[in-house]
Amino acid sequence: MIQVENTILSEDLFESYFVCDLSACKGACCVEGDAGAPLEIEEIDILENELESIIPFLRKEGLKSLKENGAFVVDTDGEYVTPLVKGKECAYTTFDKNGIAKCGIEDAFRAGKTNFKKPSSCHLYPIRVQKLHEFEALNYHKWPICKPACECGSKLKVKVYQFLKEPLINKYGKDWYQQLIEVDHLLEKENSNK
Repeated sequence: MIQVENTILSEDLFESYFVCDLSACKGACCVEGDAGAPLEIEEIDILENELESIIPFLRKEGLKSLKENGAFVVDTDGEYVTPLVKGKECAYTTFDKNGIAKCGIEDAFRAGKTNFKKPSSCHLYPIRVQKLHEFEALNYHKWPICKPACECGSKLKVKVYQFLKEPLINKYGKDWYQQLIEVDHLLEKENSNK
């Protein structure tokens, strides 16, 4: 584990490769799993306040789930998450003409209807953030459905933290991200000396 400011980082973020390949996985992370996308407390308020702006971009199945459950639910672990449609995809999921899962929240953002791009847990995926007492732990969540992303990242030589540059900077800042680049260089140097 590596400490950068108030974050603890798994070395996997610097050693593993990852670039989403939506044509291969079809956005399965929006569909698979046993719960919706994790939400931070402040994102609950944002979703509730922005819901009317997001609704026009959603499917009727998602709208039905939101009407029945609200903008968020509490999962079996007591965590705030997005609701699901019949136990499958996130209620905010849309599908394009090729059957690729997309985010209705992000569609509303791109159309200029909301300032909320999407939950940070989605924007940061495959990194999962766990809040500890004084730190946040950032871990690489390995999931078989992301095998095409691992293969694509390996071909392109893009590491997990590099793939997530924009959302990491949005959450932690440019100076923090610059420290990740420095850590990566040090790790590469250490490995080349072995």
